[in-house]
Amino acid sequence: MNRRLLLLIAGTFVVVGVAGVGLFFLQKQQGITQVQEIKQLKSTSQASLLVAAKELEGKGELLGAKDIYQKLIADFPNARETGDWQKKIEMINIKLLFSSVETEKSVLYEVVPGDTLSKIAREYKTTIDLIKKSNNLSDDMIVSGRRLKVWTAPFSVLVDKSQNALILKSDEEIIKTYVVATGRNNSTPTGNFSITNKLLNPTWFKTGTVVPPDSPENILGTRWLGFNIPAYGIHGTTNPESLGTQATDGCVRMSNSDVEELYIIVPVGSEVTVVD
Repeated sequence: MNRRLLLLIAGTFVVVGVAGVGLFFLQKQQGITQVQEIKQLKSTSQASLLVAAKELEGKGELLGAKDIYQKLIADFPNARETGDWQKKIEMINIKLLFSSVETEKSVLYEVVPGDTLSKIAREYKTTIDLIKKSNNLSDDMIVSGRRLKVWTAPFSVLVDKSQNALILKSDEEIIKTYVVATGRNNSTPTGNFSITNKLLNPTWFKTGTVVPPDSPENILGTRWLGFNIPAYGIHGTTNPESLGTQATDGCVRMSNSDVEELYIIVPVGSEVTVVD
């Protein structure tokens, strides 16, 4: 093979090599551009969903807004805003619960002669307070023919001691998560319990004395939901700074506003599960 032919072959390899390298970098650059476009598209989609959710909220269309926040969590599970979206859902859950808007977990019940709120509440295993709150009733008087929104799905409570959190659920859906205080030295008992009694402005039967509801020394706060084991339950507090810690003698402690909300929602007989 002569020198001229060798130089021609070598030159061909150089040209092909340079073209190949150029093509590689072009493809890489195109790939980067495509990834950026996909990220931008996702970001735009996320932003548009948020705008739609807020617009629906502003119009009072809570079910639609809730659906969009749920879609955001499903589509963007690793987003930094996921926690905020979950809080939005929980806020909407309570608004829906306390409004006359019918949902898949409620019915519109038509009052018939002889009905009372206590009778309806027993039939649907809900509370009088929740029926009144949902229908904006100022007293227990109801008249035949009136249609009342009544919640039909059972409620349950999960207390997670490791997080000092109380989770209100309906069926398997999380309705709301509350910050609570649990027992010092892990003294809140674990297991499955039920709520057996509910008290407004409870008296505290402290060892050796009785502390009335209006006393600043009454640590039970404004509400009591007792378990089916003596001396344990969920209650309010005169010491909200303790929430989020292990600070009680074994009970589950909530802020007064939170326990008053829970009191309205949860009927006697509801299941309470406490886990480490």
